[in-house]
Amino acid sequence: MQRSLADSRVKFRHLQCFLAVAQFGGVQKAAERLAITQPAVSKTVAELEAILGVRLFERGRHGAVPTREGQLFMPHASACVSALRQGVDLLARAEGTTAATLDFGILPTVAAALVPSALRLFSAQWPRVIVRLATGANTDLLEKLKAGTIEFAVGRLADPERMVGLSFEQLFSEPLIAVVRAGHPIASSAGLPVALLEQYPVVLPPPGTLIRQSADSLLTAWGVPPLSAFIEVLSVSMGRALALENDAVWFVPLSAVEYELAHRMLVRLPLPFAGTDEPVGLIRRSDTQPSAAGRALIESMRHVALQRMTTVGAVATAPKAGSNASVNGSVGASANASPGRQNGTTGSTTAVTTGATTASTTRSRPASRTRSSAAPGDTPKRRRKAG
Repeated sequence: MQRSLADSRVKFRHLQCFLAVAQFGGVQKAAERLAITQPAVSKTVAELEAILGVRLFERGRHGAVPTREGQLFMPHASACVSALRQGVDLLARAEGTTAATLDFGILPTVAAALVPSALRLFSAQWPRVIVRLATGANTDLLEKLKAGTIEFAVGRLADPERMVGLSFEQLFSEPLIAVVRAGHPIASSAGLPVALLEQYPVVLPPPGTLIRQSADSLLTAWGVPPLSAFIEVLSVSMGRALALENDAVWFVPLSAVEYELAHRMLVRLPLPFAGTDEPVGLIRRSDTQPSAAGRALIESMRHVALQRMTTVGAVATAPKAGSNASVNGSVGASANASPGRQNGTTGSTTAVTTGATTASTTRSRPASRTRSSAAPGDTPKRRRKAG
């Protein structure tokens, strides 16, 4: 393959089809995403393989898996497509004819704590941007990021093998807690009554997530035998509904229920949660740079995270279950958001067209750390699962 000849023959459609097949693991789903026929996708990928002189996918009954050559080519193809889209968006913004588009992902359990305030800051600088927000499990966000469908993600640090080609910048840490509705029978009990626990639904994070690992470890430490029945859900809105309407005991990250704790809708069970803090941070690809709009939103995220760190433990407190005393509720910047804005549905995508606001745009960057492997407090005995 002559390099100059290959460079001139590779087209944007080749890269689009290649990345779509790699992301969705097969021609059928790639065709659906691109709104073209399956034969067209197959033909385009075959053309690219012929131009490059290598095989990019291993095709089988379970779909298409990138070969070694395909994995080597993928980040460069994604960077090319991303750069072109950013250029088009910048020109559109400069001409004022079309709104720019910004795609990013965030865990549903932390979205309400960061997104509303960050978008208020962001929209003051970028009033004409279509923001497409995808929520999902950490593993899903990492896959979207590697495939180039989102510019950055706000999530948790995964296993080193899943973080290859990615960087992690810590924004804050938060503990896992157990909550029930105000007035729940368990709320007046000291500790965690195992007998009572079996009488009510228990809501846990999905398996394979860091917060599920923390929940399982805590239940074991508290002497709770294996549960015969429980509900697995990552959706914040569903977990909230189960806790409020079904008397469920809900294991959830603190940031997801700050509003409910501050307004006494939910109460935190007075249980020891030491060691359950998990870092939440910005995850970006190492081989590409965010667009100008993406960089502005990242700065807004950092600013909100800094405010959150400075107000944790000082703005409000959550009531201690079963007494008039209170425990630290760590209510941060999102405590004044309304419940209706806290959309926590797993795997959902929300499109928001930002409008001009009068919000402050003070640039203040937290003392965060950028890493790509281990988080603070990791020990060899604790294996970090993605999610």
